[in-house]
Amino acid sequence: MAANFHSQTNQSLGNLRSFRKDALSLIGETTFGKFRITTYSDDIIRICISNTGPIEDFSYAVVAEPKPIELTIEEMGDHIILRTARLQLHISRNPVRFKFLTLQGATLNEDETFGTSWIGEQVTTYKKLQPGERFIGLGEKTGPLDRKGAAYQNWNTDAYSYTAGTDPLYCSTPFYIGIHNQLIYGIYFDNSHKGYFNFGASNNRFASFSADAGDMNYYFMTAPTIREIIKQYTHITGRMELPPRWSIGYQQCRYSYYPDKEVLTLAKTFREKDIPSDAIVFDIHYMDKYKIFTWDPKHFPDPKNLIKQLRDQGFHVVIMCDPGIKVEPGYDAYDDGVKKNVFIKYPDGENYQGQVWPGWCHFPDFTNPATRLWWASKFQDYVNFGVEGFWNDMNEIATWGNALPENLEFDFEGEKATTRKGRNLYGFQMARSTYEGTKKLLNGKRPFNLTRSGFSGVQRYSAVWTGDNVSYDEHMLLGVRLVNSMGLTGIAFAGYDTGGFVGETNKNLFARWMSIAALSPFFRAHTMINTRDSEPWSYGEEVEQICRNYIKFRYQLMPYIYSLFYDAAQTGMPVQRSLAINYTHDWRVYQGAYQNQYLFGPSILVAPVESHKELLKIYFPDGEWFDLYTGKIWHGNQETIVESPIHRLPVFIKAASVITMQAATPHTGISQEELILHIYCGQGSSDFLLYQDDGETFAYQNGKFSKRLIEFKGSENRISLSASEGTYETSYKRIKLMLHGTHAESLTVNGVARPLSHQVHSFFTPLEKYDPIHEPDSMGEEAVLTTQIDYSDDRLDIAW
Repeated sequence: MAANFHSQTNQSLGNLRSFRKDALSLIGETTFGKFRITTYSDDIIRICISNTGPIEDFSYAVVAEPKPIELTIEEMGDHIILRTARLQLHISRNPVRFKFLTLQGATLNEDETFGTSWIGEQVTTYKKLQPGERFIGLGEKTGPLDRKGAAYQNWNTDAYSYTAGTDPLYCSTPFYIGIHNQLIYGIYFDNSHKGYFNFGASNNRFASFSADAGDMNYYFMTAPTIREIIKQYTHITGRMELPPRWSIGYQQCRYSYYPDKEVLTLAKTFREKDIPSDAIVFDIHYMDKYKIFTWDPKHFPDPKNLIKQLRDQGFHVVIMCDPGIKVEPGYDAYDDGVKKNVFIKYPDGENYQGQVWPGWCHFPDFTNPATRLWWASKFQDYVNFGVEGFWNDMNEIATWGNALPENLEFDFEGEKATTRKGRNLYGFQMARSTYEGTKKLLNGKRPFNLTRSGFSGVQRYSAVWTGDNVSYDEHMLLGVRLVNSMGLTGIAFAGYDTGGFVGETNKNLFARWMSIAALSPFFRAHTMINTRDSEPWSYGEEVEQICRNYIKFRYQLMPYIYSLFYDAAQTGMPVQRSLAINYTHDWRVYQGAYQNQYLFGPSILVAPVESHKELLKIYFPDGEWFDLYTGKIWHGNQETIVESPIHRLPVFIKAASVITMQAATPHTGISQEELILHIYCGQGSSDFLLYQDDGETFAYQNGKFSKRLIEFKGSENRISLSASEGTYETSYKRIKLMLHGTHAESLTVNGVARPLSHQVHSFFTPLEKYDPIHEPDSMGEEAVLTTQIDYSDDRLDIAW
């Protein structure tokens, strides 16, 4: 008996009528629907529930395949019990409800009384709130780290000038992590219709997730750590390929740089002022009347030569790519698109028109394979000119009026659907189309791809930035939390517009924002049209020096940062890490005062602070922490006050860790002969995988890389570097060792003694122009011990 689709009363699954097992799944028939339980590993189980026709398996987000595992099924009274090697699932018969438990019988997650039910087409699963339960994740969502007591919508929206409470924003990732009683689980809800999440908002009974239509289709996973949960989630939805190394350098953008002479002047100024940068971003004014795949003949008469001149100075170009194709006979993209039938349509077959920058536009249907190929072909001229960076914008879809009709028809690989199912996927599929197309056209070189809108799985194709933010302190800290949260949902390459896009920043805010953003995955400054200049030198000499210091510090960290991106490509682990990942059960990391803090990689603790605050209350998690500037050691598990003058962002290094560094360079394309290992002594142990390749091709996927594990053993005062693995030959000739926090007089390298010398060290250049009354101190100095050894690809054991 099918449920009444038009009923506005609650309709649940009802009681179990029968069940059967096939090679991968358990299928159940109920009074009012059906369910299917499928295993993807011992700790990942998919639950699909439908009250209409066959259960749908198509997904743009999911790349993992079901996996047969050793699964025991036991009937016990009113329950069916499924057991894997990692968890058990209890299914009650009357009514049908699902309960996940550990093998020891502790409840991980369970249906509330309402289970899965429908109101009309809308389907909801209700989960019982567990004692002390916290919820984190959902990606690009405003609000606190702990989502408990809040509710959210997934409906990708052009959220211009959004506030600290705006919801929804541009990107939807319907994945969250539940934490309670020393247990951790994750739920990924794979349904692209307008979605809703309630974590005990306006009720004290349940958490829930729902969609306006479609199946209830979710993946349940559990693991001892959040790191492993993220690995499971990105096993399901995929992981990024390594981006080009230049894309993780500093990128300079504004709306817009033109004409070409202004662009060249900008590049020249970076080099003259000794401020590292790798990319200049072209906003929509490079186009002829805002039309994609064109160049303004007046302001950019010779783009190929311009791009060559920039490349000669070490700059790459990133171009804006909007999806709207202007309705204009004679415009090649329009004529060809109409001819090849690639646009989104109304139900009567007419091509949809929406108004945006060029005027009235058609929009490619990226759920159509033929459209994706057509879109890819249009990038040929860009690639021929030397463009290797692509910025997908306005792809929610953004149109004037911000009310995309819901009756528009999308191809969906021939299965046809409307805006209701396609809107949240549009930006994702545009980013996919751009990435797949430019990757093929670049013939082995890696494209850089950036998107504003996306859905779960977008990390496979693109970096994501947080859209049109605003120039004030609260937004600066909001951007940090957004990137932290996006990292929890698989988007490791994420960032924000440094300095703020909307409005005008002041000098202190710009300086502070730059110092924070230098320790973020995606590092780009950007600002609105008709605002003041917003380059590192635009706010006076003191701010220029502060910006130079932190940008150079990022470039010093490039071996460390690039290795973090490799980790992301292999495991899904974010580059910028919420403290909840490493200190999951420490209640203080969820407090409002400390929720902005994060780890940049495994060892660098960043404490963002407003631009007007010179003192900050911070929390040091478990362990010991070195002050980046002075070497002072702080003990963990304590709250304290630290100084935060505008030129010194509170940053700390975890004891018993090794930070891989190099000398700063004007851009990432300059090879280095010296690897610098900063060894922060302590009693703990750690390891770090140092990874290198050519930084620009996919040859690493065929073994052309160099990676070596660096292990720190504090109890033995020893580090070891494993022999290099892979066929890539690095440019290193020597290793400089910098020891922090020890009074050793010598060390041994593979048993051979070497003397240590004393050095006064700073990562930063002292400020030359600052207020000696209100800002009397410099960047800080630290006494360290140092020596230099020859680089070798063989194993190295270093003890002191």
